Amino acid sequence: MARLQAPPGTLDTRAGTARRRAEVIDTAREVLEGAGYEPIETPIFEATEVFSRTVGDSTDIVQKQMFTFEDQGGRSLTLRPEGTAPVARAYIEAGMHKEPQPVKVWYVGPFFRQERPQPRRSAQRTRRWTPRSSCCSTKSWSASAQPTCA
Repeated sequence: MARLQAPPGTLDTRAGTARRRAEVIDTAREVLEGAGYEPIETPIFEATEVFSRTVGDSTDIVQKQMFTFEDQGGRSLTLRPEGTAPVARAYIEAGMHKEPQPVKVWYVGPFFRQERPQPRRSAQRTRRWTPRSSCCSTKSWSASAQPTCA
């Protein structure tokens, strides 16, 4: 029987590291929400078009690095390689442009990119669990316009 192990480019986060990550996220939550940012959670996968339209069809991210698959309904879906495009999609879809501007949000979570294995770089970008913030308005979209907790 084959030995079960994490897929290449991924790793398990155990107690000590998971605890430290949670502490960083808790601190970021306090700082960002104290500055008027609200949390936002977007799906871990999106329609592929969300990334190809916003990042650009000709970029390395779209052409070489995205984990893209077709669901049972024939729709092209992609594990999110970055967070700006999903937040922009949510801003438009939820009608946040009708809210008082600017809309300030923060997010945290895993992002996925297919890259050649390198030291300290993985397909599941665990280091991208670093909280990020975006400030958006109908006059301008400024991802990470305010300092992030990177």
